[in-house]
Amino acid sequence: MTARETGLDLYDRTARDAAATVISRYSTSFSLACRLLGPRPRPHVRTVYALVRVADEIVDGPAEAAGLSPAQAGAVLDDLEAETLAAVERGFSANLVVHAFARTARECGIDGELIRPFFASMRTDLSTSRHDDASHDAYVYGSAEVVGLMCLHVFVNAGAPHPVTPSPELVDGARRLGAAFQDVNFLRDLDHDASALGRDYLGLETGGVSRAAVLDRIDADLAVAAAVIPKLPADCRRAVTAAHDLFAELSTRLRRSAAAGGRVRVPDPVKARLAARAWLGFAPREVRA
Repeated sequence: MTARETGLDLYDRTARDAAATVISRYSTSFSLACRLLGPRPRPHVRTVYALVRVADEIVDGPAEAAGLSPAQAGAVLDDLEAETLAAVERGFSANLVVHAFARTARECGIDGELIRPFFASMRTDLSTSRHDDASHDAYVYGSAEVVGLMCLHVFVNAGAPHPVTPSPELVDGARRLGAAFQDVNFLRDLDHDASALGRDYLGLETGGVSRAAVLDRIDADLAVAAAVIPKLPADCRRAVTAAHDLFAELSTRLRRSAAAGGRVRVPDPVKARLAARAWLGFAPREVRA
């Protein structure tokens, strides 16, 4: 600890480091995109995704593997939500990941209107296995669109003296990008979700929607998001472009895949090329069938 660093400064830094460790262990693609962010938004985006990942793990396997029943996992999730909301209010938590998120939320204007829908969607995973159009849309809003909105608040407000409300155009783009990311992941994880978790997020098993229609929706969402990415702050555009282009590539590969399930991947050299393209300042790529 330096002479100028107070106890809270050290605690904040330790909490941000803990959040960064969570993300680096769980997502190499996200870690790559995060490195393209400027130093102003980067640590805050990591704290958002660290909290999201911890909550997701409560409902997606590790808690069950530890012997928790769905009711017990729900109680743990309830406790995490309550601690998160309380930490945002008071500015401190004994949970390092929650503390890091709370400091980001207070600085960037993330409040319960975004936090509660996220936890509501996570809670759905403990009780709902088959989704129709309405429940899919509600789930995607809470699990993905609000996460995009949290990141947007970071992009706009990190380092500012007072948080402001992002423009409606940026809000729509953030929501559409988050929805596209989630639907791509649903298609990629189709087999695992069905066999291991017994879930059908898209309604494909009941014939409520076709795979082609889901891909069309993804591509439309990606197109809307691509149009507003150039209007983000300059130190955020490269990372968001890289993430957009990665999922555009996944959408293209999913459309070309003959199999309805399976986890389609983007090879590392292609990921590196997409990241380099974004780093050089190219506009988000178009999605091609």
